[in-house]
Amino acid sequence: MKKIAIFDPAMCCATGVCGPSIDPELLRVATVINSLQQKGIDISRHGLSTDPMAFITNQVINDLLQKEGAEILPVTLVDGQVAKTGAYPTNQEFSEWSGIEL
Repeated sequence: MKKIAIFDPAMCCATGVCGPSIDPELLRVATVINSLQQKGIDISRHGLSTDPMAFITNQVINDLLQKEGAEILPVTLVDGQVAKTGAYPTNQEFSEWSGIEL
């Protein structure tokens, strides 16, 4: 089974679904992650404003941020390798990486 890690840009809260208007994309991603976690998939999400140490201690993310800046976020790693930058994975990508049909 693959390990999936998503590194979010700075947001107001851990999920990014707070505030006056909810971004439907963030809600979709949060829902998919929750569903995959309930099915036993190793998937994690790290926010720049809520979990900065994850960005510092992950050498792939740290190097990417040094080269590209925070504009590259969100970044998705699959088994420690960059799988997607600048946008959240689609449901199809989540399905391919996890082996779970969404």
